[in-house]
Amino acid sequence: MKRKCLLLISVILGLLWGARPIAAEEGCGANNQSGYYEGTASSHEAGELKVSLNLICADSGYAGQFITPVGKFDVLSGSSQAGHLVLKFGADGDQGTLEAEVTEQKLSGKFVFGTDSGPVDLVRRGESKRPGFDTPTLDLPAARWREDLHYFAAEVPKQHANAFYHLSRQEFDAAVAKADHDLDHMNGDEAYVAIDRIANTIGDGHTFVMWPDDLSKFPIDVRLFDGDYRVAGVLPGNERALGARIVKVGDWPLEKVLEALRTLTPAAETKILADIRIEDFLSIGMLLHGLGIIKDRNAATYTLSDTKGKQFTLTLHGQSMSAEMMVKWVRPFRERPLYLQNRSQGLWCEHLDKWQTLYCSFRNYDHLQENAAHLFSAIGKRHPSKVVIDMRLNLGGDYTLGEKYLIDPLLQMPDINKRGHLFVLISAYTFSAGMSNAAQFRSKTTAILLGQTIGERPNSYQEARELRLPNSHLIVRVSTRFYKFADGDENLVRPDKEIPLTWKDYAAGTDAVLEAAEQYKQP
Repeated sequence: MKRKCLLLISVILGLLWGARPIAAEEGCGANNQSGYYEGTASSHEAGELKVSLNLICADSGYAGQFITPVGKFDVLSGSSQAGHLVLKFGADGDQGTLEAEVTEQKLSGKFVFGTDSGPVDLVRRGESKRPGFDTPTLDLPAARWREDLHYFAAEVPKQHANAFYHLSRQEFDAAVAKADHDLDHMNGDEAYVAIDRIANTIGDGHTFVMWPDDLSKFPIDVRLFDGDYRVAGVLPGNERALGARIVKVGDWPLEKVLEALRTLTPAAETKILADIRIEDFLSIGMLLHGLGIIKDRNAATYTLSDTKGKQFTLTLHGQSMSAEMMVKWVRPFRERPLYLQNRSQGLWCEHLDKWQTLYCSFRNYDHLQENAAHLFSAIGKRHPSKVVIDMRLNLGGDYTLGEKYLIDPLLQMPDINKRGHLFVLISAYTFSAGMSNAAQFRSKTTAILLGQTIGERPNSYQEARELRLPNSHLIVRVSTRFYKFADGDENLVRPDKEIPLTWKDYAAGTDAVLEAAEQYKQP
């Protein structure tokens, strides 16, 4: 989950590394204060944070990046005069300022970012580093991987809210010792897997090692339907594979592949969450190679079984995550169902005249105040009989925004906030702040939840911050706070009516979950 704090997480689904700095419009001034700084920022909302500032004087202006436990932020512009430095920084459209005095290699001042502010104290450690200096790499000798492993082992227990709630300290130390012993014989993919496996044994869904861009992603979209991992998307020319079940990866039967991949899923979360994370893992060469499933990280042969049970093979070659984001997938359906449309928009609505239903896809929290205002305006104009909030692909953000701008206003609308008129659609993918808000819809409103059980546990460790391994520059996300969003012993967010996602519905482009909301009649 992401709370509003000093700096917002730059993601994604997130995975943009070493972003190019934006040249400033103003000059650096007579006193050039460029350099690489390290120190702390004390945020009113997030507490004390270790931060660094790579400040560059390029193209006659200041540029660079803040690197923090809650994300990276570009220096957008700045100026300095007589030791007084003023910077503008930002990400995702949000901007803040830093005003500081720079004397004797020290930078001391105050930041303002939205409603947050606080002091900043940094020490200049040397000259500016080249842009992209902290781009993650797996190409390291064993000695430098060992330094990263030891840093990981020391810092994660200190920064996690309760690193040993699921596994013991002895188990953690034993896993680190084994990885340390094996590093001399590991390649970079194997080293990544070894560290990420330890992170996942801690247990919660927010503690893991983030993927580098160079992960060798195979152009095949695998999803779980009816208990089988099937091909849901391919590149043009591979249409035969659509709907086929995966039987083998390389020489490994699928059952053995799943057993290995499950070690890279959060140990204390549900099998549901593990199952859907494995969907993506099945097409990542870095992981398949690091686990020994394939011999070449950049090539994999899948044995598939078509809908008639006939087996065939498909060999694919890996690409970077940035290239993967540009893929134009071929899907089995002719027309996308509503829940797969406008995927880049955070919250958007469409009135379904046939059912007098206002359908609202709620994927993320970007510009939520503005988008929620449009939602309530549509309610005022259309007077729908039902409002459907679709959170099936909501992967998180700031849950307090969802509570403030959606849930609390709906509580004040008796014509909507009554049984049979307000619906929330959920799935295994509903995660982090999305999960939190879904649980709040259940506890605070009369909403009927439809879909599939959420994979993440509602009472768990969340609020992740980031630490960077010193040599590989891999980012480790670490949970810093325990949240409780549900009562009872089960510790799950289940729908009021479970509606499975089937291959038949997906291939036809139909949405059984939305149809259930539209056709629902209150007893």
